[in-house]
Amino acid sequence: MKLIIQIPCLNEEQTLPETLADIPRDIPGIDCTEILVIDDGSTDGTVSVAESLGVEHIIRNKHTKGLAYTFQRGLEVCLQNDADIIVNTDGDNQYAGQDIPKLIQPIIDGTADIVVGDRQTGRIPHFSKAKKMLQWAGSSMVRWLAGVQVPDAVSGFRAISRESAIRLNIVSPFSYTIEMLIQAGKRNMSVSSVPIGTNPKTRESRLFRSIPRFLERSLTTMVRMYAMYKPLRVFFYIGTVLSVIGLIPITRFLYFYFNGVGEGHVQSLVLGGVFLMMGFMTYLIGLVTDLISFNRKLLEMTLERVKRLELGETDSRPKSE
Repeated sequence: MKLIIQIPCLNEEQTLPETLADIPRDIPGIDCTEILVIDDGSTDGTVSVAESLGVEHIIRNKHTKGLAYTFQRGLEVCLQNDADIIVNTDGDNQYAGQDIPKLIQPIIDGTADIVVGDRQTGRIPHFSKAKKMLQWAGSSMVRWLAGVQVPDAVSGFRAISRESAIRLNIVSPFSYTIEMLIQAGKRNMSVSSVPIGTNPKTRESRLFRSIPRFLERSLTTMVRMYAMYKPLRVFFYIGTVLSVIGLIPITRFLYFYFNGVGEGHVQSLVLGGVFLMMGFMTYLIGLVTDLISFNRKLLEMTLERVKRLELGETDSRPKSE
């Protein structure tokens, strides 16, 4: 069984040696362990450091394209190099590499498709109270949307089976962590979590510079991904809210009308009618997007088959899945 550990990097010249030194090479149940560094347009010596330390696979983005794109590209390269299990970790040595055997064990045992490392953020001393609260709230929201029980939904330390990596298609420009879990939940993949350790902070987070910006991008990703897989439900809720808002002024108008004073409250009827029309249009949009979602499923099936043809393999999932 072959394990490839992928490390997305952006200007990690100083921290990459420590990250690589922390990764075990002799892991029970694994015959071959290799490392892939994906350089996301670094302007320092990240690639030179990776080459000098004997990293087996190095690929480069010509310019910075973001973590989500870099992560997806890494999965594709790992699959092309016959990885049976893929582990993703950060180049800043945030995650304890010694926990990789524990992280991949559920996949080796066949009990999970994806395993997410739980940093137990409430115990991390350099996390502020605001960050801990946001991590908890965000993870709770993702668990509800995706239907998976993962305590640390935004942890980037995760293991992925080959089968799951073929089926995943990351399209979000920001957070692959959130999108992966929503995809996995809606596509009936088995997701589990194991507690892992973290190392002392080596630099400030590049994803958490502005709390409002982080919240806006994370919430946008959650809504977009959930709407992609459950469009009818999303638009039904929106349409129902608009319809209820419209019924309130219409009820007000009817009340005054049947009490003989309705002529002076026509504006309530007009306002309510506008909101009811908006609600009705939203219901129609929901029906259309639900039909489009079926086409998306067909496209996902087609893309999965294309990947398998490129990799020269067949679907290994049970026929009853």
